[in-house]
Amino acid sequence: RQLKKEGESIAGISRKVGVSRDTVYKYLERDDFSLAMPVKKPAKSIMDEYRPVIEGYFEEDARSWRKQRHTAKRIHERLRDEHGCEASESTVRHYVARIRKECVPSASSFLTLVWAPGEAQADFGEADFYLNGVRTRLFYLVVTFPFSNVGLAQVFWGETAECVCQGLKNAFEFVGGVPARIVFDNATGIGRKVSDGFRTTRLFAAFAAHYGFDFSFCNPGSGHEKGNVENKVGFIRRNLFVPMPNITNLGAYNRHLMPRCIALSDGKPHWSKGEPESQLFVEDRFAMSGLPAKEFRVVRWETPKTDKQGRFRLERVHVYSTSPELACTEIIVGIGADAVSCYAPDGRLVCEHRRAYGSAPTDSEEPASQLALLCVKAGAWPNSQVRASLPEQLRAHMDGLGRQDLKAELRIMRNQAAQSGYSATVGAMQTALANTGRIDEASVAVAAARAASGSVVYDEPVDLGAYDAALSLAKEA
Repeated sequence: RQLKKEGESIAGISRKVGVSRDTVYKYLERDDFSLAMPVKKPAKSIMDEYRPVIEGYFEEDARSWRKQRHTAKRIHERLRDEHGCEASESTVRHYVARIRKECVPSASSFLTLVWAPGEAQADFGEADFYLNGVRTRLFYLVVTFPFSNVGLAQVFWGETAECVCQGLKNAFEFVGGVPARIVFDNATGIGRKVSDGFRTTRLFAAFAAHYGFDFSFCNPGSGHEKGNVENKVGFIRRNLFVPMPNITNLGAYNRHLMPRCIALSDGKPHWSKGEPESQLFVEDRFAMSGLPAKEFRVVRWETPKTDKQGRFRLERVHVYSTSPELACTEIIVGIGADAVSCYAPDGRLVCEHRRAYGSAPTDSEEPASQLALLCVKAGAWPNSQVRASLPEQLRAHMDGLGRQDLKAELRIMRNQAAQSGYSATVGAMQTALANTGRIDEASVAVAAARAASGSVVYDEPVDLGAYDAALSLAKEA
């Protein structure tokens, strides 16, 4: 370029610099000599001609079950057999890994989601509580409002549709409004995402129609789609359930839990907006629709047939009693989050039981169901089913105890019954009382273990005379 300015010809510059005439033209015509960004260009590969085929496999995989997708080994086999590719398997593996990284979105790459006022998320968490003195694992439904980051919680025995609807109803009534939309986890008891649609329980479908809110489910394994409630579940556990709460009445505890949840947001700035969460929650509430005129009854109905004793079974393992007059009759049962209500065929309420949860068999008539509450309310002892079921000697002993000693022995009975069963525990307490004249935890545990292992029974009487003779000889020696 400098030689050209001095008047040299193209041929002269070519001879002096020692490059071709084309190179001289190239640099004379170039108008930008800025340093280029050092972008690493991928080296050419013998696999480039097969790239469209490999991308076609990826598109096919996107529509297939995750366990039936192409591996690099299978891609190598198909390219070899169907397209005559002569590259080695390792070459195909490295190329597939590079193309997969470029074509398939990373599972750890998330979008920042924007939530409007009045929208909510819901999910369950688990925590341990002392329920009537017994350490129990319970579930709590958390409803959060991502716009303000305010969260509300309610504690339940399970994760059923009845628990979800009851928890949402309690939250709606507490805040005085209904969210425009609620996003649920795919695993909640109200339903599941199926292909491009949703399949919900009848109870939840009626509940959503009654309150008029829209709902959706996040994709399986995609907790980031409802990350606000995921974080709030842990936040509430750490701040409200540590140390473990002592609960005697779950309904009363839930009524006091809502204001405590709101108090966690008082004066607390939003993590990204900087404004107080309680102030943003005003906008959330303003965006909600009003409560319906009539209250929704969170009850699922079934019509089981009772046996000869007037009892019926729910969820295969839980037995509930009714009146003997309803033996061998098809009755009406209302199943709520906490209670099971039994009605005669004409709609007359017969009785109500606390709903049983879990896979262990239960029976509403078994006295053991009263033990936890008796440990707290020992004044009900004289009229309790537990007292009426005890043998006369054991009943007389416990009738003569003071209030504190009675509570202590009831706690022993409660704890041992949870391990050995009610009947075995009563027998163990009776054995301990007969052998030692008192009832303590160690004696009852030993007697229960002995009863569980069974006693040794011999087919013929055992003659111990040989041992007596041996002992006599030893003494003489």
